[in-house]
Amino acid sequence: MLPVLTATRYITPLREGGSLPGLMETDDLGTYVVKFHGAGQGRKVLIAEVICTGLARALGLPVPDLGLVDLDPLLAPAEPDEEVQDLLRRSAGLNLGIDFLPGSLDFDPAVFEGDPALSGRVLWFDALVQNMDRSWRNPNMLHWHGHLVLIDHGAALVFHHEWSRAEASVARPYDAEQHALIRYSPDVTAASTDLARLVTDETLTAAVADVPDLWLVDEPGFDSAAQVRAAYVARLRARLAAEADWLPALAACAARAPVPDKTAVPTRARPAWLRGRRR
Repeated sequence: MLPVLTATRYITPLREGGSLPGLMETDDLGTYVVKFHGAGQGRKVLIAEVICTGLARALGLPVPDLGLVDLDPLLAPAEPDEEVQDLLRRSAGLNLGIDFLPGSLDFDPAVFEGDPALSGRVLWFDALVQNMDRSWRNPNMLHWHGHLVLIDHGAALVFHHEWSRAEASVARPYDAEQHALIRYSPDVTAASTDLARLVTDETLTAAVADVPDLWLVDEPGFDSAAQVRAAYVARLRARLAAEADWLPALAACAARAPVPDKTAVPTRARPAWLRGRRR
């Protein structure tokens, strides 16, 4: 289970994120990037982050540690920004904390070695969870201590935004044309051989179990948090079972992708919050 931490100080908003995450200190003396359940994108983003991060870790992919950050709205008046004050008040209770990685840098094609095995594993994982947000424009990967770290999976598990149509998307092909790693000869066939056997019911159940009940209650069409958890497990199991429908097109896309010209691929500027700037 994810550790429950108590927020002690709000440091700064991270305005690079669409849901206005914030950098916060907690009672374990750690610093976390906190995503708030009261943000405009809602708790589904947090649910996707928890499930996908847990599954990625079980598959041996590099992801930050997570924690549940308990927020007291009494912290809100100390913030000069009214938008931040309102967000903190709306987000009383449990929010999602992602371990802050000091000194990390945005993914940079100019320094990435382009390992086909790692690229294939990341691409296969993204296809499994239908992550729509790891393009070359927005890679959602960091360089930290010489290794890649995968972040920001809130745009994955798109099926949970409309459960009534979830079954129809089980075999849907994954559009990898703009994926950040598609041009590094990703070996998705080998990735499937290595990873598919690890996606067991136990693995999926454990990943889903980390989601707090409070984020799952009142889901339309379900009577309990337990039913919602079972639906996530069933949908991801079905996605894996339909691999024969989406893997061949994914492998073909990877095979025809050109080798990257590292001098031509645009990169994003390093975020201000990683450059050490504070309010």
